[in-house]
Amino acid sequence: MSRINHNICIVDDDPAVLDSLTLMLETIGCTVTSFPDGTSFLNSDLKNFRGCVLLDVRMPGKDGMSVLREALAINPLLQVVMISGHGDIAMAVKALKDGAQDFIEKPFKADIIIPALDRACEKLTAERSDKAFEVEAKENLARLTERELQVLERLVDGKPNKIVAFELSISIRTVETHRARILQKTRANSIAELVKMKIAADGHG
Repeated sequence: MSRINHNICIVDDDPAVLDSLTLMLETIGCTVTSFPDGTSFLNSDLKNFRGCVLLDVRMPGKDGMSVLREALAINPLLQVVMISGHGDIAMAVKALKDGAQDFIEKPFKADIIIPALDRACEKLTAERSDKAFEVEAKENLARLTERELQVLERLVDGKPNKIVAFELSISIRTVETHRARILQKTRANSIAELVKMKIAADGHG
């Protein structure tokens, strides 16, 4: 496994998750600080932290979505990856719109979580400007047909294929076909990437 050098904060109420993630990330060279709840994380030196955050969605007391918004208000440069054992598309879409960089479902493996952290931390030093990404996003979405755009609008709103099919009076199979074509045309690897692309294209990136 390749070594990386990132500063990582982990916020999760499950001690087993904290221990396993800390061990995994320290083994590959990361500097890790863990927090058992959102309040202790928010009370840390967030304003001066430069790195990535692994933040659990469901925790006692202050939930992860609230912590996400408050943390980004303190330090807009934070790169947050949400983690959840109860994830769904709607929750992922909301997290991304609220400023998270990615959304990963438990149980997760090293080959999923480490690349996600790499992508998030790279944004701290990325040379590509937000404007350049906005232009690229608009170019990608311009390749879509009117029907594909209708499907896209509903997917990024977190609606499942069944609801999209009902609203557009088409079959679920047709929705799946459109979804595959949208991913291909925009060169996106996931719905999460499509959400970020749509936000940027709309000028809210």
